[in-house]
Amino acid sequence: MSTSADLAKHDAFLDALLHVPQLYSARISPDGKWVAWIWAGLAETTQLWVAPSDGAAAPHALVADDWDCDSFRWAPDSRGIVYARSKDGDERVGLHLVPLDGGPVQAWTDDRPDYYIHGGQLAGDGRTLVYGANIDPASGEETELFVIYRQDGAKGGRRVLARPKRPFYSIPLLSPDDRHVLYERNDPDPGGSQLWLTDIEGSFDREIVNVGDEKKAEGAWSPDGKVVVLTAETATHKKVGLWSLETGRIDWLIDDPDRPVADAIWPRRSAEIIVEETRDARPRNTLFDPQTRRERLFGPFGDGNLTPVGVLADGAWLAWHYSARHPAQLVRVALEPDGPRILGVLSRHEGGVIPAPSDLTAAEDFRWTSDDGMPIQGWLYRAKGKAIGTILDVHGGPTAHDEDAFAVDPQYFARAGFNVLQPNYRGSTGFSLAFQEAVKKDGWGGAEQADIRTGAEALIRAGIAEAGRIGITGTSYGGYSAWWAITHFPTETIAAAAPVCGMTDLVVDYETTRPDIRPYSEEMMGGTPAAMPARYFERSPINFVQNIKGRLLIVQGANDPNVTPQNVADVRRRLDAAGIAYDVLIFDDEGHGIGRPANRKILLKRLAAFFAEAFA
Repeated sequence: MSTSADLAKHDAFLDALLHVPQLYSARISPDGKWVAWIWAGLAETTQLWVAPSDGAAAPHALVADDWDCDSFRWAPDSRGIVYARSKDGDERVGLHLVPLDGGPVQAWTDDRPDYYIHGGQLAGDGRTLVYGANIDPASGEETELFVIYRQDGAKGGRRVLARPKRPFYSIPLLSPDDRHVLYERNDPDPGGSQLWLTDIEGSFDREIVNVGDEKKAEGAWSPDGKVVVLTAETATHKKVGLWSLETGRIDWLIDDPDRPVADAIWPRRSAEIIVEETRDARPRNTLFDPQTRRERLFGPFGDGNLTPVGVLADGAWLAWHYSARHPAQLVRVALEPDGPRILGVLSRHEGGVIPAPSDLTAAEDFRWTSDDGMPIQGWLYRAKGKAIGTILDVHGGPTAHDEDAFAVDPQYFARAGFNVLQPNYRGSTGFSLAFQEAVKKDGWGGAEQADIRTGAEALIRAGIAEAGRIGITGTSYGGYSAWWAITHFPTETIAAAAPVCGMTDLVVDYETTRPDIRPYSEEMMGGTPAAMPARYFERSPINFVQNIKGRLLIVQGANDPNVTPQNVADVRRRLDAAGIAYDVLIFDDEGHGIGRPANRKILLKRLAAFFAEAFA
């Protein structure tokens, strides 16, 4: 049995993990001379940092205050950045312009507005800002529908450019010449998306790419703005093409059922398109020349994953370098005949302490077969020393996947004495479009939960896990999976669950979540609660709390606008009425997920103690 004293000896290691600088959303300035990214782990908030792209100087914080930097885009002149900031996880972002020279930050919209904003891109005139927002142009009130707006000047007047007919999450993209705006909408079906085009004056609004009402088409501008680079779903796979602004025709470049295409991007200063593929949860990137139709690998690279971002001013490539034992860094890369060569690290931080690879646990490829014969993959982290038990760490989404990449949770749990399995259940990305879409056959709470259960059973058969000493945790859809497991699986398979910001009642979740992500529930469940009441009831863990026999710890961010706290309030009433014991941990300054390092430390220590006690 592990005691609190046993776990306390790992506090220093947890502190080190929580302060490993973790990077997100790297973007190269239009002139190629700067790189900006969001850094977490250096403070209680996420911060906006920049560095010269030639590596001549160390990175520095462009914005480091008590607000979270959620996203950003460079200004066209490369002299400033428009960034979205929020507070305490409420996702009500305000847009601000920060000069690169350290001048005063300028507010372009109100902070913490009573509506949600998508994007925020500044035109070359320095006055025109394009974004989406669910605010009614006539009344100024929050509405279900999102409108594409042009704003003239900081906190200036708004002009409507386009009005989609259904709530949807879409970031409008201004063309390089500032004449057109590209965006997505899903008016015909919540499971699809079509590309639409308007102009900066709002004089027209038309659909340009539709590959089917239930299929998704996504796109981004080429560097010259003459074509849109497309990724579009077929019945079996995604294909890559170019839509011509001049002719309106599509030239399909890659249409191969055997290629698991994830995305395609045409970076500035490059004659080649980056084609991103993910095969068995591992990245594979190629560079495709649309003129010659020639393609070359961006790799191979033996030590960790290397994925390209774009071309810098001096011709070097910017890329991510990472693995489970190598926290992600932004590196300069030279493409040589025998493969890529790392020239240097741009994101080096003098105050950041990164554990040596020997101090971190490797992610092992672990595979099993689900009830219906579907092959499933996951990542296994083995405990240091004799295992206390096993934790299933389930990713959210479900349209996402775990990969061989550094993450605090499995590293800490493995050091604290737990085996950890991160299952890439059906519905996950990273395998094939068919595997991703398979979750829709039954809807949430269907075969994907069997994939997770059979992963636990496979660990038992392999002698890695012990019956009665397996727990489950995860955030968002991972939290839903934890709720599902504790209400449906025997304690021999799942003895304890710690859902974090997980859905308990899918009807409540549908009714109270952000309007722009509500169509996702319809897509995954096959319709609305009104159209499919039986399925929503059957797939809501709140209706089965009387089955709980194992230990339960409920974790929630009080400001979560995605899976709202009403999910917790309602399920607690059911648990109390049924006489089911549980623990609860609420974070008043968090939203959808627990992100602040101080809160993460509280949560992870509590989870380790909770599972150790449950397995005793």
